[in-house]
Amino acid sequence: MSEFSDALKIVTKHISDDPELYEGYQANIAMAFYDEYRFSPVMYKNRTEMHRIANEAAKKFLNMWIK
Repeated sequence: MSEFSDALKIVTKHISDDPELYEGYQANIAMAFYDEYRFSPVMYKNRTEMHRIANEAAKKFLNMWIK
């Protein structure tokens, strides 16, 4: 296994086994989406806009995680 695969298995196991850690990840992902949706200048969101917002939220979450 690669170093990344090993690390990912460890992180996944800990998120699965630790309810508080799971809740923390859930909250961070949810808030990234919520903030991006709330502060979007588009008032009425269609599927295309929701897709854009979800991708921006995902980027924000990943950037918080890796920085």
